[in-house]
Amino acid sequence: MMPTTSSRRAVVTSTPEAAPAAPAAKRDRTHYLYIAVIAAVVLGIIVGFAAPDFAKELKPIGTGFVNLIKMMISPIIFCTIVLGVGSVRKAAKVGKVGGLALGYFICMSFVALAIGLVVGNIIHPGSGMHLTEAVKGVGHTQAQAAAEGPVDFLLGIIPTTFVSAFTEGQVLQTLLVALLVGFALQAMGRAGEPVLRGVEHIQKLVFRVLGMIMWAAPVGAFGAMAAVIGETGMDALKALATIMFGFYITCFLFIVIVLGTLVKLVAKVNLFHLLRYLGREFLLIVSTSSSESALPRLIAKMEHLGVSRPVVGITVPTGYSFNLDGTMIYLTMASLFIADAMDQPMGIGQQIGLLLFMMIASKGAAGVSGSGIAVLASGLQSHKPALVDGVGLIIGIDRFMSEARAVTNFAGNAVATLLIGTWTGEVDKARVDLVLAGGLPFDEKTLLDDGRDPVPAEVPEQGGEKELAKA
Repeated sequence: MMPTTSSRRAVVTSTPEAAPAAPAAKRDRTHYLYIAVIAAVVLGIIVGFAAPDFAKELKPIGTGFVNLIKMMISPIIFCTIVLGVGSVRKAAKVGKVGGLALGYFICMSFVALAIGLVVGNIIHPGSGMHLTEAVKGVGHTQAQAAAEGPVDFLLGIIPTTFVSAFTEGQVLQTLLVALLVGFALQAMGRAGEPVLRGVEHIQKLVFRVLGMIMWAAPVGAFGAMAAVIGETGMDALKALATIMFGFYITCFLFIVIVLGTLVKLVAKVNLFHLLRYLGREFLLIVSTSSSESALPRLIAKMEHLGVSRPVVGITVPTGYSFNLDGTMIYLTMASLFIADAMDQPMGIGQQIGLLLFMMIASKGAAGVSGSGIAVLASGLQSHKPALVDGVGLIIGIDRFMSEARAVTNFAGNAVATLLIGTWTGEVDKARVDLVLAGGLPFDEKTLLDDGRDPVPAEVPEQGGEKELAKA
């Protein structure tokens, strides 16, 4: 007969005679790191306004930090998926997770497009703007740099060599290689177990390296924020405030109303508790304007939350290419902004046709710097070439809108992981409640549970039997 929760608690808090006292947990000092990030962002804003020319020269600092994070994405995705797929008994489970994820991503893309259309047609953000000759050539340049077509995108998922997916940093290529290796290890049975143990050790090493890189976050945040303020300036912010704040409000409503309702109804989780749990990741995204900078930490945190490794390993990397809610809203509102600004408003039929094209094109542009502008320009060039000249109007504040895009995309992928896990029965609900209540802190030092989750002296009531059993 299994002991009750109270009896388990008694075992954990028993006297030294009954069991050796557990060693005192080391104090988590990483909160100082994120206080430093906030201070660095504020300092970057000040420097950007006070010395814009100098601030522009700091851009490589922010770029360098983001590149350090991106360097770790491929090995982390590979290890996570190989361990997740290789350890499940039935390949059908992986197919079910992938199918549900893709279906959900497509549905949410349509929802995001619809919300952007409604808000854009209500506020008419481009009214009163005037197009100058200086910005006309920008759109055509961006259109030439746009993502390739669907066929090239699909062929691009296949890496040139087995290891080129890691050297070129392509998320979907890494996903394909990891799935193949995971299925191969699954078919090998016991013979593949030593390889799985080796991959597990590599994963620990990779996350430890990531933890070391994170200490450079304040420097990277300072350089990135100072550069964007120096390049943009206050004049552009004032002139384009309508679309910028309209876009921010739309993203906020999408996260709170749409994602909040879904995660509450399906997973029975309070959205604000989930967002608080991922607070450090959101700070990292805002300071670097890149959702990829938080991808490795999202994988680690969703596993710690209680979602199974196969679900996390498949949903998160795939979502970073296919679940781009913020980008969908951006493409919608930016298109309407440009049409209004150039006094060439589009009818509803034209709007829907254009945005459906952009939804498909955006899937091949995931992870590419400035991809939002490139997809916007290529979509306008394909459906209404006269509007391409207006892309230059929005380029000045694209960096600020990029932050909202990244935050919305990240929130959408976190919620999607929890929803897919719930639908497939791959979520430990008791653990989710325990973690979100603060009863099982995330290990910021190793970014891994390592099977030795600390058990607090007083476990919250919503804590689960499974967590106590680990003690």
